Amino acid sequence: MEFIGGGRLDIRITTADVGKRVSVRYVTDSRVSGERFTDAVGVLTSWDSGVLLITRRTGDTVRVAEDRLAAGKVVPAAPARRRGPAASFPELARVTARGWQPLESEQLGDWTLRAAAGFTRRANSVLPLGDPGLPLDAALERVRAWYAARGLPAYIQAATGAEGTQEVLCAELERRDWVREVSAEVRIAGLAPLDDTDADVSAVRLSRSVDDPWLRRYQRTGEPGPHVTEVLSGGPRVWFASVAGTDDVPAAIGRCVVDGRWAGFMAVEVASAHRRRGLATAVMTALARRALEEGASAAWLQVEADNDGARALYDGMGFTVHHHYHHYRPRAAAADLPTTDDRGPGDQGTDA
Repeated sequence: MEFIGGGRLDIRITTADVGKRVSVRYVTDSRVSGERFTDAVGVLTSWDSGVLLITRRTGDTVRVAEDRLAAGKVVPAAPARRRGPAASFPELARVTARGWQPLESEQLGDWTLRAAAGFTRRANSVLPLGDPGLPLDAALERVRAWYAARGLPAYIQAATGAEGTQEVLCAELERRDWVREVSAEVRIAGLAPLDDTDADVSAVRLSRSVDDPWLRRYQRTGEPGPHVTEVLSGGPRVWFASVAGTDDVPAAIGRCVVDGRWAGFMAVEVASAHRRRGLATAVMTALARRALEEGASAAWLQVEADNDGARALYDGMGFTVHHHYHHYRPRAAAADLPTTDDRGPGDQGTDA
């Protein structure tokens, strides 16, 4: 029911607004002066049994009891971007997927089921860009069966925080006891400013193929098999960067995939003994210059939401958050995949 009360009450949302972006003010349990009310902005993902669920940009969910609402209204689907290249969510989701390709894939309606022998969640998860062509429960059964046939846990990669993202799907997965296991930011920036740094790129070597020394620096796998090399080598136009280190192990590495106007930066890693020397910036600058030569004008990368060091570095380079994505798995499934390749320069591995 929609109602507009006198005084402070101004509630202009109803159950018919599920799936829309809303802004609400509600009463909290706090008794501290000035903290009686709090606000939440996000997608209204359900309104059942007197409780509203609002999914924020980051994927976190706020529960609001209906009788505690003080105000609420529908707001524009996404704020206008003030920095970075214009990009829709579907465009960027497809570009990032082409930059990290699986070994095999299969369509389920508009969903893409991807597998790569368990190497990274991104290459071993469903990309649900639309309707699976089945009721959700039936689609999830197909997903679980497809991954079980390959000896893999079922993962779904779903996004929040931009126009056209999948907050409602995230809420439906959680309602079915799928667990959000990891979250990452997708960031974008203009490519040309990355060429304007004062980084010394003279020591950075670029190659179109990955070699054994590069793989020895790469921290996202143990003994890399052919499936790892195939994933790393996949993409429209792939470049690998390295800076010589000791014992035939590079001091720093990086990977870039050029795809039309986009250049995606991944696997940027710096050995702990060589950090704070500007090597990550040098690697990205060298790759950016090559991407510019190939006609790209925009940059993207992915970094896990808790990697504060990498996020600070990318802030300084002008990268802003476009949206977040999250990997969900059934609660009962074994979480036996390695950490995703979504971090960025930091102490525990530096994929981006």
